[in-house]
Amino acid sequence: MTASDSLRFGIFLGPFHPPSENPTLALERDLELVSHIDALGYDEAWFGEHHSGGFEISASPEVFIAFAANRSQRIRLGTGVSSLSYHHPFILADRMLQLDHLTRGRTMFGVGPGALPSDAFAMGLHPEGQRQRMQQALDALVPLLRGETVNMETDWFTLKDAKLQLQPYTRPMMEMAVASVRSPAGAQAAGRHGIGMLSIGGTSDESVSAQVENWRRCEEAAGEHDKVVDRRNWRIVTFMHVAETAAQARANVMFGLPAFADYFAKVPPSVIVPPGTRDPLDYVTSNRVAVVGTPDDAIAHIERLLEGTKGFGVVLEFANNWANWEATRRHYEMMARYVIPHFQGALAVRHEHFDTIAANREIYVPAANAAVSDETERYEERRSGIAQTTADGDATAWIPPTSGDKDTAAD
Repeated sequence: MTASDSLRFGIFLGPFHPPSENPTLALERDLELVSHIDALGYDEAWFGEHHSGGFEISASPEVFIAFAANRSQRIRLGTGVSSLSYHHPFILADRMLQLDHLTRGRTMFGVGPGALPSDAFAMGLHPEGQRQRMQQALDALVPLLRGETVNMETDWFTLKDAKLQLQPYTRPMMEMAVASVRSPAGAQAAGRHGIGMLSIGGTSDESVSAQVENWRRCEEAAGEHDKVVDRRNWRIVTFMHVAETAAQARANVMFGLPAFADYFAKVPPSVIVPPGTRDPLDYVTSNRVAVVGTPDDAIAHIERLLEGTKGFGVVLEFANNWANWEATRRHYEMMARYVIPHFQGALAVRHEHFDTIAANREIYVPAANAAVSDETERYEERRSGIAQTTADGDATAWIPPTSGDKDTAAD
């Protein structure tokens, strides 16, 4: 799948809010963002799960989806991602199925092992066991969400004749996707179960090569388990901010990029900007971690990703709060006006019509001018005939009454 006219767009909302900011208002603004991009025609929004660090302050993507669903009309809403190693799969499946019904099928189920090691340590877990837990949980979750009965016993959960009490709203089951960052675990899990993949590992040239290798692993695992995976369900997460000019975009992101870079240098295991980097903006742009510029720059960035990966289904923008709220809203408006339609085939016919008409202007304009001239000549001929008839005394020309001649008009 290389045709870009089927490309969909969404956001991946951690969210990222510095500890200096009012958390209540920050979460409210996240909900406003979902409403905003829903009205602009974005296709998806995914919400994270984190429990420590003070920066990514969404503890329950399911709760966020419930609120966001009431403030939106058509956008699809996903857990981005539910940390499977922290939840009993029966309870998690039941919650997700309820959201499937409440949102009338707009809910998507993104899963992963758990991103922050500090979350795992707080629950007495070690990160080395989280990916195995994710695999075990998926082995239970997929059949449960399909309405099947599951019997399974592991060292951390047991299922005995477990079956959800509701059939899925989305048949045969809601859409699922597995996060793929650095290790092959996510790609292999996606292929094993024939579900989508969320690539969160970056968009530098080196990272794109790693993403391609993980997709190969996904297809390989799918073949080994008699499953089929579709590039349309492969999502690439990237950083973007656009404005009217590149200079304005660069100025905008200095509002929040330094705090963002500091957080990733100190808390998560994935370092986006290396510690000690003097100019984080120069680093993320020169290394193709992010595009900060104009809509044309965003288009070129996405085309590079499409070419480098040989095709995928969804571009997810990291909702990063690098810019202030006004500039952030403007960014999404410009993406919706100029970037998204470029990749969804919404502009091709309009350009074709414009170019065709412009190329044939020498045919259309003289024809229009001739029509005006002909009608003017006919008018002058009729006027001349009436005048001649009046002069000969054969008829009396009718003169319309003025607005003041009411009695005359009435007669």
